[in-house]
Amino acid sequence: MDQRIEVVSVPVSDVDRARDFYEGLGWRLDADFHLDDGGRIVQVTPPGSACSLSFGSGARYLELVVDDIEEGREELAEHGVKVGNVFHREGSKQVAGPDPQHRSYNSLAPFSDPDGNNWLLQEITDRLPGRTTSPLAIYGSVANLADALRRASEAHARHEKQIGHEDPDWPTWYAQYLASDANGQSAAS
Repeated sequence: MDQRIEVVSVPVSDVDRARDFYEGLGWRLDADFHLDDGGRIVQVTPPGSACSLSFGSGARYLELVVDDIEEGREELAEHGVKVGNVFHREGSKQVAGPDPQHRSYNSLAPFSDPDGNNWLLQEITDRLPGRTTSPLAIYGSVANLADALRRASEAHARHEKQIGHEDPDWPTWYAQYLASDANGQSAAS
């Protein structure tokens, strides 16, 4: 299962000052939550980044994102990680079990590394508008992305020759090729 580090938390002494600083850099404001207990968590993302920054009271963890919370938890446990029980949020309250509708961003499971760094496994199936990852975060530059598209085009031409007709589902084929290529896996040919 793919696992993506998507949120890193940093300590700040003044949440408003930190928010102003990062927004001043042109970073997208993803969230500014005021919690029932008086706490506050802000999340910002640099342009084109696959990872966001979180800060505020109570924000002292890293987030590892998966498509399926139960499968992700099971996979970590198979590697010997002591993963806490899955919970979901109803407002600022934690409720046992995954979100009943498996809404994105809502089902979580805590774990720690051997040095006590806190992590949250988080299920995301559908992204909120504006929270997709730029392909440049993966390929690094327009030139590198263009090279990947050229390789995909050449491989797809070989694929169509092999199947003996035009591929009507070429967008899916290209998407899988680019996903495999970006992960360093042997892409389909």
